[in-house]
Amino acid sequence: MRQFKFAAATLAAAVLAACGGGSSGPAVDTTLARGSLVANPPNLVPIPQADGTAVTKLEPTVFAQMLEAATPGITQITGTPKCSITTYYMKYGTVGGAGETTDATGAIMVPSGTDSACAGTRPVVLYAHGTSYDKSYNMANLRDNHEAALVAAMYAAQGFIVVAPNYAGYDVSKLSYHPYLNAEQSANDMIDALRAARKAFAGINAQDSGKLFVTGYSQGGHVAMATQRAMQTSYASEFKVTALAGQSGPYAMSLLGDVIVGSGKPNLGATIFFPMISTSWQKSYGGLYASPNEMYEDKYATGIESLLPSLTPDTIFSSGKLPQLALFAVDSMPQAPIIPGTFGAGNLMKTSFRNAYLADLSAHPCDVNPADPLNCAPVNAFRKAGVKNDLRNYVPNVPVLLCGGNGDPTVFWANAQATAGYFGAKGMTAPVLQVLDVDSAIGAGDPYATVKGGFAQLKAKTAADAGGGAAGMAAVTSAYHAILVPPFCNAAARGFFQSMLAN
Repeated sequence: MRQFKFAAATLAAAVLAACGGGSSGPAVDTTLARGSLVANPPNLVPIPQADGTAVTKLEPTVFAQMLEAATPGITQITGTPKCSITTYYMKYGTVGGAGETTDATGAIMVPSGTDSACAGTRPVVLYAHGTSYDKSYNMANLRDNHEAALVAAMYAAQGFIVVAPNYAGYDVSKLSYHPYLNAEQSANDMIDALRAARKAFAGINAQDSGKLFVTGYSQGGHVAMATQRAMQTSYASEFKVTALAGQSGPYAMSLLGDVIVGSGKPNLGATIFFPMISTSWQKSYGGLYASPNEMYEDKYATGIESLLPSLTPDTIFSSGKLPQLALFAVDSMPQAPIIPGTFGAGNLMKTSFRNAYLADLSAHPCDVNPADPLNCAPVNAFRKAGVKNDLRNYVPNVPVLLCGGNGDPTVFWANAQATAGYFGAKGMTAPVLQVLDVDSAIGAGDPYATVKGGFAQLKAKTAADAGGGAAGMAAVTSAYHAILVPPFCNAAARGFFQSMLAN
């Protein structure tokens, strides 16, 4: 953590210098107009090393050592780095969930080197990160941010220019909340980040080939699909997406809500996700409640709208600000828990909130017709927002990969199945639409055999390292979404994108 603070301090100093307007410094734009780049060129990020030094260009051998030190064996999945990586930290103008002017930050990772994959014009990956309740989350921090390092290894070190926003509400963004799973805002944020990055490309030797790939994991899977949808339906003259890879994303938001609340199947992490979603939708649309204690038990309601993301995420549970597991009361019905303790004492959500949701679900069911799942008219404000942010209302006009695992306890595999089913019902079929369950059997001639085999080995090792049996199963459940699936879905996404380049 000390190394991250060093990097952050260096970045802060660079931003201050830029805003000073020195004649030799970068051009500065403080308008915060959508897609504006505050400092051009953006700030070069020094990457702290274990010996206390810092490098501005991460060479392949050094990066490989860094990756292996953090996660032994990871380069067997990511591949050995081919390219050097230079990382830049940018601030850009965008909008919040209610359309308010704000700012956000992000990373640009630029490959270089003598390998043919690293030189000349390069394809661009626009990457959307997964859920974090750490406000300081920063995709430019390759040393301490595991997801950032994985993305750099998977894409930048293999020859892709990477643009990875941190999103409004994170890092030094002035927005007081994060518009979590707000599809329209998320797409705007990603689009504005790419616009800003494109302004910087010429000055940082990022030569764009014109091939644009959009991907992201978990929350980022939803963000990626929302972004491609917006680029297709609203910004077709500005952006041409080559392919989309959604990874373990909650694309079918209304279905997910109905399963968690309606069926009584809380997901792992629900006590974090619900406050983030509810605050986002309340700030964006209003009407979810007149005051937070209509939704949350009184002991949690005060201050909950400003709780997440947090500058002290490690204290959220220990300080009693949120329960770790108990989403619903022990006597709230119906119940179909997959995670022990999600119904229990000290629960987060009021039963009265859940009962109102259940009554609306009974009166106004959605997902009656898989080919027209959003042909419903819920009255409950939370369910209305779920339908609004459900992505099963368009059909991508680019090749799509949907990747995940059928045992995911956080973002249920049903999201990918329902979304693929909807796309299929609208005429989108293989090979344009590919659906990969990394936790499934390897078939004859399976193009994803290596990915599936690698996942099976890591899953088995995780269980064995925990002692097998019930302890091993618990370890797999805990690691499944955040640790086990991401490297394999990213590897599949990269292969999918590379196949587009070969055509």
